[in-house]
Amino acid sequence: MVHGYSTIGVYVDDSPQAQSRIALAAHYAVGCGAHLVGVAATGLPAYFHLGGLTGVAAAAAPAYLDQLKEQAYAALGRFARAAGRAGVQSFEKRVIEDDAGAALCLQARYSDLLVIGQHDLSDSLRGQTLTEYVMMNSACPVLIVPAEGTFTLDAPRVLLAWDGGMQAARTVHAAIPLLRQAAQVQVAIFDAEIGPQAHGEEPGADIALFLARHGVKVEVSLLSSAGDVGGALLAHTAYFGADLIVMGGYGHARFREVLLGGVTRAVLDAMTVPVLMSH
Repeated sequence: MVHGYSTIGVYVDDSPQAQSRIALAAHYAVGCGAHLVGVAATGLPAYFHLGGLTGVAAAAAPAYLDQLKEQAYAALGRFARAAGRAGVQSFEKRVIEDDAGAALCLQARYSDLLVIGQHDLSDSLRGQTLTEYVMMNSACPVLIVPAEGTFTLDAPRVLLAWDGGMQAARTVHAAIPLLRQAAQVQVAIFDAEIGPQAHGEEPGADIALFLARHGVKVEVSLLSSAGDVGGALLAHTAYFGADLIVMGGYGHARFREVLLGGVTRAVLDAMTVPVLMSH
């Protein structure tokens, strides 16, 4: 058994994509002996339960809440069956009466890793997609699973997008259990700037040595983005044959990324392999 994360949370809902992320989380939990928590949300903000409704709305609210709870418990039943089939030794089902973003961020406080799905471009939460909201507010790293495909984390080939920034560094530290298990980790540096406030005199050398001391099989690749880092990162993911991308999320102020179109959004929109992110 490989030592990895001890507690893994996975978002459970009634979407078709849920089974893929549950299968990935369950398989990984078996491999590292982790406790797996299936998290379902009723979808209503906590303040909705405080009362204040009147008339027809007040009369209809209890039945509506019961329906939402039934949907959540039904989804968790599917989660439990999938976890059992996968051989997960320790798992639990948790319904949180809140919207999905708040529920997942609450669970993240008590998890080493949170597994969620790629965002639905038509869905938004407080001006962000659910995926963005959770990644920005999660207390633990977030593993985002693409909407299409089946994936595992068995000795993956990992592409680590490194820009020397704080978000990328946090993600690397959080990803050490996964990176140790990787068949190969390539540190990809796009448009490297040499200097004390960037990548040093030898771009990639410091992070490669850090990872090597952790027993990670690592190499460094210096690449040009031709002005489109997001597109270049996705293209290199396919060229390298990566099974997983590890990167920081929203390294610039978020409003700048919204205005300019950022690497984070480009990857979230067009990802074809799971992505581990932290902010």
